[in-house]
Amino acid sequence: MNGEGVRGEGVRGEGVRGEGVRGERPHRVAVLVRDGVLPMELGLVHQLFGNARSPAGGRLYELTTCALTPGMIRTDADFPVHAEHGPEAVAAADTVIIPASHEEDESLGPGALPPALADVLRSAAGARIASICTGAFALAAAGLLDGRRATTHWLSADLFARTFPAVTVDPDVLYVDEGAVLTSAGEAAGIDLCLHMIRRDHGAAVAADVARRNVVPPHREGGQAQYIRRPVAEPRLTSTGRAREWARTRLAEPLTLAEMAGRESMSVRTFSRRFREETGLTPMQWLTQRRVDRARELLEETDHTVDRIAAEAGFGTGASLRQHFQAGVGVSPGAYRMTFRGTRGGSG
Repeated sequence: MNGEGVRGEGVRGEGVRGEGVRGERPHRVAVLVRDGVLPMELGLVHQLFGNARSPAGGRLYELTTCALTPGMIRTDADFPVHAEHGPEAVAAADTVIIPASHEEDESLGPGALPPALADVLRSAAGARIASICTGAFALAAAGLLDGRRATTHWLSADLFARTFPAVTVDPDVLYVDEGAVLTSAGEAAGIDLCLHMIRRDHGAAVAADVARRNVVPPHREGGQAQYIRRPVAEPRLTSTGRAREWARTRLAEPLTLAEMAGRESMSVRTFSRRFREETGLTPMQWLTQRRVDRARELLEETDHTVDRIAAEAGFGTGASLRQHFQAGVGVSPGAYRMTFRGTRGGSG
């Protein structure tokens, strides 16, 4: 994927408490809210993880909203939220998610974490921990991002980089997966991060079902640009959306840039420029990502050989699939299949 995929993405975080998310009990998610929390960020976590279901219809996640002190928590809107649970929920969680606090985050620096919050984050040792938007400031102040890649909202990225020089800040992506620690950009990117974690835990089919229930895109790579200067085509311009939908149904075919441009009656140059304006990717980068997505689905849901999956996903050969899959996902097709299905089902 030409380096456009999730930085440091793994199939699962190593050493994460509660890795057995396929076990009998639901995976426990604690959402830690602070004064100034954004209601949308709190709500999207509950909406997405709360809609994840097993094939038998059981809930796959158990969600708990908690605070440093239980009770009413101010939001950045004109209403508060009530957090019934306290820090004990973080200590018991398999995954801890920290939404942004517009009252606190940008004032945090190395070693400047409020003692109560520092204690709570220490209690989460062994859990997977993720932030949404400027919640990354809290993780960085706790030292959890030292030596790691991370992202935050693009408006705060420069301050974040100056404040935390030990963190490698990537301001141009939707989210970064470093295994046991994950960070995302603004509110919409929080949706992408939650779906990514659901996909990592339970596979593409479960994540796609959650996305359908919430009418959001099922998968956007973390490496996609978070800030597109013209995210919606101007009315006088023809969108490239029809070409993308046409290509999605023909991934197995040897598609060319000229063919895609022809679907919109554009020159290749104009099509390429508008495509990047609308998606943040070149047409070929986008096509490669969709083919990797298709290969993931086939690896999870079928026993096809790698060569057959390569043909159906549009890579042509097993060698080409292995190259692009390793670059985009970080593991070989065989290792990916073993993680999700416990069998190779064909050479990887």
